[in-house]
Amino acid sequence: MYKILSVLFCLLTLSSFTLLPKDEDNKYRPDQTAIYKTIESTQLHLEIFFPKKHKCKKKPAIVFFYGGGWKYGSINQFAPHAEYYKQKGFVTILVDYRVEQRHRSTPFDAVEDAKSAMRYIKQQGQKLRIDTSKIIACGGSAGGHLAAATALINSYNSISDNINISPKPNALILFNPVIDNGPEGYGFERIGDEYKHFSPMHNIVKRAPPTIILIGTKDQLIPVKTIENYKTKMDSVGSICQIKFYKDQKHGFFNYKHTSNYNHTLTDMNQFLIDLGYLKKDK
Repeated sequence: MYKILSVLFCLLTLSSFTLLPKDEDNKYRPDQTAIYKTIESTQLHLEIFFPKKHKCKKKPAIVFFYGGGWKYGSINQFAPHAEYYKQKGFVTILVDYRVEQRHRSTPFDAVEDAKSAMRYIKQQGQKLRIDTSKIIACGGSAGGHLAAATALINSYNSISDNINISPKPNALILFNPVIDNGPEGYGFERIGDEYKHFSPMHNIVKRAPPTIILIGTKDQLIPVKTIENYKTKMDSVGSICQIKFYKDQKHGFFNYKHTSNYNHTLTDMNQFLIDLGYLKKDK
């Protein structure tokens, strides 16, 4: 059963990626790239987008983690989102991390990289003109898991990291996230008993960052009940967790190529950021 789910996940996530045509890709060129981590011959980088006049005043930041089951994926998945929120006044950052297809890596390596990226961003906050009290981690599917992991998972820290710097973001925006890796959740055949340390669902604690989850009601991989259970646990520790349901939508519904859904999710994201005081309401 787990193998069938894994194959299904691969097929669905491949079909849901935003693989931008070359002319579209050129629209979303980052203003800066930075290497945040080197593992042997592998260099992992960030693509950074700056808003206008960002040097005059520190800005909030949104850090994006692409999906792909920790097996593959494209750093460009959230490039349209990065450009959109750049125009809204955020520093936006796309994160590259190790995946099985390219690096023969494990899901645990991906979590380690996500935490390294967040620590690097905070460490470089002054240079990047980021308000480090307003950093949002965002991701889709397995990227949603990584975003949540930076907030909730204590294990899997790189020996090269300064662990005195917390990787924890101030808020989370999660698209159909892989948040339950337990025996009934996704990835258990790869994670095993480590799920107790790896699964966001099983590591929710007090002061978990305010979270919004955007999910299709016909998601083939992430049951609506899983998301509802997550909210119940967040409620029990006194943390904000909003759920936005998208009727009849499937896994990957939020990507740029799904124009109507993409625009709808931006509206919901904007309201969440307004409620947090990170974004001003349009006049």
